[in-house]
Amino acid sequence: VQLVESGGGLVQPGGSLRLSCLASGFTFSMSNMRWYRQAPGKERELVAQIGGAGYTTQYADSVKDRFTISRDNAKNTVYLQMNSLKPEDTAIYYCMAFAFGSWGQGTQVTVSL
Repeated sequence: VQLVESGGGLVQPGGSLRLSCLASGFTFSMSNMRWYRQAPGKERELVAQIGGAGYTTQYADSVKDRFTISRDNAKNTVYLQMNSLKPEDTAIYYCMAFAFGSWGQGTQVTVSL
């Protein structure tokens, strides 16, 4: 199982970013996929998750109505569209394949002027 995140970077408050996570080594459509984040000095927290078929999603209260998780099973990729970013969204964002407990290496998101 391999997960490779991309799309992080530096963005100003109010801006947007789209994270991608390319999966390989397993039947992608069979696994619930999750995005977590970890800010400096804080525990890793679940941001969003999506069912295997893409019909069910769930979000942390802190990102509801700002972030959207989606997936393209033909491309073995899960996305996290992040809008109206705030400084408190600054963290390393990790992709996780729930069925296997596997993690990507993370991608840094920094929201700052």
